[in-house]
Amino acid sequence: MAKTAGKNNWALFLLLLAGIVIGSFIAHATSGIPFLSWLNYGQKFGLTSPVTINLGVIVLTLGFTIKITIGSIIGILIAVILYRFI
Repeated sequence: MAKTAGKNNWALFLLLLAGIVIGSFIAHATSGIPFLSWLNYGQKFGLTSPVTINLGVIVLTLGFTIKITIGSIIGILIAVILYRFI
């Protein structure tokens, strides 16, 4: 019942989330630069057309897509390295 000694898992989650967002932003921002355009290379997957559920009173539209780029992978790696040094 004792709290395990170690690092905070929420800190890792927030660092990973920040690494994904910042890496994706940098990849998108450098997509027009010829020697850095490889950062925006990636794969997009998920629900391409949203699912709509009409319940009469409420209409629910559900959709989910993820785009993984080289920039976001580099951001994840940097976040993990920073977490190890914290």
